Amino acid sequence: MYTSINLKKRLLVVFLLLAAGLLIVLLRLTWLQLVRGGELQEKALRNRLATVPVPAQRGIIYDRHRRELAINITSDYIGAFPPEVRDSGRQEEIAAKLAEILGQPQEEILKRITRPTGFEFVARRVDFEKARKIRELKLPGIIVVPENRRYYPNGMLAAHVLGFAGIDNQGLEGLEAMYDKELSGVPGQIAREFDALGHEIPQATHHYLPPQNGHSLVLTIDQTLQFMAERELDQLMHSPTNPRRASILIMNPNTGEILALASRPAFDPNRFADFPPEVWSNPVVRDAYEPGSTFKIITAAAALEEGVVKPEDKFYDPGYIQVGPDIIRCWAYPLAHGSQTFAEGVKNSCNPVFVSVALRLEEKKPGSFYDYIQGFGFGHPTGIDLTGEGTGILIPREELKPINIATIGIGQGIAVTPIQLAVAVAAVANGGKIIKPHLVKEILDSQGKVIRRIDPEVQRQVISPATAQVLRQLLEGVVSGGTGRNAYIPGYRVAGKTGTAQKPGPGGYQEGKYVASFIGFAPANDPQILALVLVDEPKGYPYYGGVVAAPIFQRVVADALRYLKIPPQYTVGPKEGEKKPVEIPNLVGLPLEQAKAKLQALGLEARIEGEGGVVVAQIPKEGVVVPQGTKVILFLQGKGDKLRVPDLTGLRIPEAAEVLEALGLKLWPEGSGQAGEQSPVPGTLVPPGTQVKVKFYEPTQPNLGP
Repeated sequence: MYTSINLKKRLLVVFLLLAAGLLIVLLRLTWLQLVRGGELQEKALRNRLATVPVPAQRGIIYDRHRRELAINITSDYIGAFPPEVRDSGRQEEIAAKLAEILGQPQEEILKRITRPTGFEFVARRVDFEKARKIRELKLPGIIVVPENRRYYPNGMLAAHVLGFAGIDNQGLEGLEAMYDKELSGVPGQIAREFDALGHEIPQATHHYLPPQNGHSLVLTIDQTLQFMAERELDQLMHSPTNPRRASILIMNPNTGEILALASRPAFDPNRFADFPPEVWSNPVVRDAYEPGSTFKIITAAAALEEGVVKPEDKFYDPGYIQVGPDIIRCWAYPLAHGSQTFAEGVKNSCNPVFVSVALRLEEKKPGSFYDYIQGFGFGHPTGIDLTGEGTGILIPREELKPINIATIGIGQGIAVTPIQLAVAVAAVANGGKIIKPHLVKEILDSQGKVIRRIDPEVQRQVISPATAQVLRQLLEGVVSGGTGRNAYIPGYRVAGKTGTAQKPGPGGYQEGKYVASFIGFAPANDPQILALVLVDEPKGYPYYGGVVAAPIFQRVVADALRYLKIPPQYTVGPKEGEKKPVEIPNLVGLPLEQAKAKLQALGLEARIEGEGGVVVAQIPKEGVVVPQGTKVILFLQGKGDKLRVPDLTGLRIPEAAEVLEALGLKLWPEGSGQAGEQSPVPGTLVPPGTQVKVKFYEPTQPNLGP
């Protein structure tokens, strides 16, 4: 009886255990089937499917006239299905043959083609001949598939605008990165089925998901104008001026459309990896600099709008102006402009005049100058459709002192991006409106149909049309009879402003390093085109914007006006004594009379320093473009035991050292800036090798040139 009861208990326990096990299995099956069924089915599908990517075709980038700037060309990639390769038993042979054709290490290829995956890339962007050889081998598990890659048919043209795309056709810089989502499209794929052992299932269906090609962009850039701008930059970079960097921006001031945007040094986007990364970025959009006298346009606009100055108001320039304990000198110091109207002060780019106006504005309405600076767009991005736009640098409003107002009024103590300055000056040209700049005009679908247009966007009215008109007339005077004479274009009314700013660095401003610039628009009474020329660290002397940048503006805008078929406003006849820009020749080594004859033939004048028959040094140097009538200093060296000390007034340390060395003398400099006092005095006869002690003066705030 007892044994029967124990047996029943044991059977019950076994039954309960089996029931519990069955329940667990049922619950597990329910969990796997109902809860995780979809996920596991997806994994199973992935395990037996090997997908081959089918890249989408990237959208084309056109200029405003539908000329191709970025296109796609076909290359091939080599892919491998590792299960098929392993199943063939020829892994080593396949790796050896691929390595021989592709020029890659056999060990690396063997690792790729035998990995425990369904598909592997072996090589990308393989040239036609190599792909053909591999295709003809018909290696098991190896495929050759065509793919698109980005190609820029014009090489460096507009490289800083277009940017470039990477190996997977992803945008990495410029418009390629900014509009990557629109350009890239959606890739497709081909899926092949394999069994659990990695063998392809015979007669299995190949799943094909077609790619969706990307949208195309029509830019505001005009390829011809872009070429004109880059042509001038290439000539500049190979001239004696040979700056560290230079840029040209051309835009329509009425619409905000960027017609050309060029910088040097540049890079070829087809081979971007061959160039240092620092040249990939767009300095016109990203980099900030002290604008110098070009910023005086903003000072004048604010003062005219607030009524604190009129064109006929009188000022007196003794060569400097004192603001508290600080002294700000005019760029012409030790000379002075004397008595002049505000209109004449704009022509002369006179620092004391603009300092007075800025302080007058702040005195009338504290904080108003800062309001106008921000209103013109400085201190925040313009919103241009390029990646990495900079904001510039402003002194915080609460930290502004009178000296800050004074220096900002002449374009110092503030850093702006070139695009910010162009947008601000465009407001003067278009009647006072701040317009958002843009580079893309239209977006097209894969069939070429316009799906989006980018229309001009007026952000705000910063000054009145009446103020803008008065200021346009003042800026026209800068070109017709002021510091911007080298920007004069026969037949057209041109308005603009020169700028020369010393570059700041650790511990203060850097001796001999300047940014020369010119910004202007034409025709002055009906502006259709605006251009900014920026030359960073031009070599030699003179380095002023009116001499270095204005002639480039003149050539680019003159060509652009003709190309855009904007008719001349008046007929230009020959004018007696008209001053034309000329390039200074190399006169070193020439006899004095021959050098003077060369200068006379070009309409230039000679100032003789020293005695003798041969020129040993000259200021300005060869290659500098100056207006006719400019005086060229010729330094002579005579024979005998004594040398005559030259007059070095106004020269910088490198120029003074070069002149003295050419004469057989030595420089003993004191201070920095421009030469003032010297000992022995000019004209003194001294033995060869004598040291000439020269005091160089730099104002408390650096001189800003015209």
